Amino acid sequence: MAITEKAAPPGVAPEDGTPGADATPDPPDREGWHLSSPLALTLLLLLVVVFQGPVRGALSTPVMQSWMTVFVAVVVQALPFLVLGVLLSAAIAVFVPPSFFARALPGRPALAVPVAGLAGAVLPGCECASVPVAGALVRRGVTPAAAIAFLLSAPAINPIVLTATAVAFPRNPEMVLARFAGSLLVACGMGWLWQRLGRTDWLRLPAHAHHEGETKAEAFWDSVRHDTVHAGGFLVLGAMAAATLKAVAPAEWLRTAAANPAIAILALSILAVLLSICSEADAFVAASLTQFSLTAKLAFLIVGPMIDLKLFAMQAGTFGRGFALRFAPATFVAAIGGAVLTGAVLL
Repeated sequence: MAITEKAAPPGVAPEDGTPGADATPDPPDREGWHLSSPLALTLLLLLVVVFQGPVRGALSTPVMQSWMTVFVAVVVQALPFLVLGVLLSAAIAVFVPPSFFARALPGRPALAVPVAGLAGAVLPGCECASVPVAGALVRRGVTPAAAIAFLLSAPAINPIVLTATAVAFPRNPEMVLARFAGSLLVACGMGWLWQRLGRTDWLRLPAHAHHEGETKAEAFWDSVRHDTVHAGGFLVLGAMAAATLKAVAPAEWLRTAAANPAIAILALSILAVLLSICSEADAFVAASLTQFSLTAKLAFLIVGPMIDLKLFAMQAGTFGRGFALRFAPATFVAAIGGAVLTGAVLL
C-alpha cells in the first residue's frame, strides 16, 4: 500500500519548509519600512551635516532672522492659550451634560447671542483658545449664532485683555471701554447676522469619536490629543504666513498710511490681520504706533482678535473652509464698522 504524505492544514507550512497553499507571508513592505527607516534618518542627518554651511548662512540673513522672530513669537504667545482652549473644549465635550446649555442660555436664539457674547468675558484666553471652545459648544447643541458671538467676544473682552489695554493706554482709559463696547457690538452683530442669513451646510465640524467603552478621564485626554494636533497644525500654518508677510512688508508703508484718517483705519485693520498678534499683547503694539489716531488703534484692537491669518486657518480647520471663506470677510467689514462707530461715540 502506498504511503501518502499528509497535507498540511491551511495556512501552516509543511515539514519540508515550503509554505502552505494558504499561508500568509509577512508583508514585504512592512519589513522594508523597518529596514529603510534608519537609512532615511541617516541620509537626512548626512544632508544636514553636508549643507550646514549654506543653511546657516541663509538663516543668518536679516530677513530670515525677522521671519523666525515673528514665527516663534506668534506660536509662543498663542500656544499656551490654545492648550487652555483645548482643555476647556475637552472638558465641555466630556464632563458637561448637554442639558446644561439648554438651561444656561435663553431658548430664543436672538437672546442667546448677547448672553453668549457676555459669557466670553469670563474666559482668560486669546483667540486661539476661543476657536476649539466654540467648536465644542456647537457640538454640544448650542446654536451656531450664540457660539459665533462667544468666539468673537471672548478674545477681546476678557479681564486679562482689558487689563492689558488699560496698562498700555494709561492716558486714555476710554480705550478700555471702547474696546469692550465695540468688540461686544461686533460679536453680537455677527451672531445675529448668522442667525438671519447663515446656513447649516456652510458649517462643518471635525468628526469626534464617541469614546465608547472609555472612562471619562480616558475620553478627556483622547479629546485633548485630538484637538491639540488638529488646531495646533493650523496655528503653525497661520504663524508661518504671518511671519512671511511681516518679514517682507516695508516699514515706510505705515508712515504713509497714517497721514490719511480713513487709510489709517484700513491700514491698521489689515496690519492686525497680517501680524496675527495674540490679544493679550496687541494693546502694547497698538500703543507703540504713536503716529496713528485712537480710532485707528481701536480698529487694530477690534479686528485682530476676530480675524487674522492664524485665526482664519484655525477656523477653516475647525468649522470648514466654506465657513471661513464667508465668515472672515464679513467679520473684517463688521469689525471696522464697529470700531469707527464706537470711536466716534467714545473717543
